Amino acid sequence: MIVEPKDAATVILLKKPHGTGEEGFKVLMVLRHPDSKFVPDSYVFPGGCLDEDDYAPEMENLCTGMDQQRALDVLDNIVSPETALGAWVAGIRETFEEVSLLLAYQRDGSLIKFDSEDMVKRFCSYRLSLFDGKLKLKDLLREEDLTLAVDRLHYFSHWITPEFLPLRYDVRFFVAEAPERQEAIHDGVELTKHVWITPQDALGRFREKRCNMVLPTLVTMKELSQYKTIDEVIRTTKEKKINGILTKMVESNGEIVEYMPNGQAFKGMPRSI
Repeated sequence: MIVEPKDAATVILLKKPHGTGEEGFKVLMVLRHPDSKFVPDSYVFPGGCLDEDDYAPEMENLCTGMDQQRALDVLDNIVSPETALGAWVAGIRETFEEVSLLLAYQRDGSLIKFDSEDMVKRFCSYRLSLFDGKLKLKDLLREEDLTLAVDRLHYFSHWITPEFLPLRYDVRFFVAEAPERQEAIHDGVELTKHVWITPQDALGRFREKRCNMVLPTLVTMKELSQYKTIDEVIRTTKEKKINGILTKMVESNGEIVEYMPNGQAFKGMPRSI
């Protein structure tokens, strides 16, 4: 029996190097707990499944730069305008819950910055309450007079977990520049580590078998390694024709071989369960 995939969103966060005049960018990667049911002990990007609250009708008024109809026009094969916008909302929510980075605008139109100790403590408390299900994102936004910076998320790719697996997700990948004056802190529950790393270094570690990456992450890193700046990455998303990628997994002699739709094979990929 083939399991129906759940809608999910992932955010690929990029930041510029600290050194003056340095080229390139770094990507935030997070390490999933070794006991996770899905992609254990693998480096991925922050993200997760859509919650019902992510596509509640009132969320549209709490988003800046994107409405339901426009979101539906951008995404392929999604069930409704509400769910389409919910993908952007879920990406921002999951990023805040998992790594404490919040893409949101203040009343004056500027991105929120955690620039005082009191503010850091307050938003840490919000984050824990969200994670535990004691707080809804809409209530946080209203309490702090914020809107989600959905216009900062740019649609990058669309991956669907292979039919071979018992846990399946229909994942929209977004790319965004990381907010300034906010510090990434992994949750310590689902994630055990995080690292800012260049795509080239990430690929080198994978080749040296120093880190696990499932195929969508690996292919994403290969694509990102072609670009020199964050602006270039974001600019290319404007011209992309994005279709869902459903790979096929085959187990042969104890080894997993994963096939792209074009027939390209990737051997020795880590299991997703």
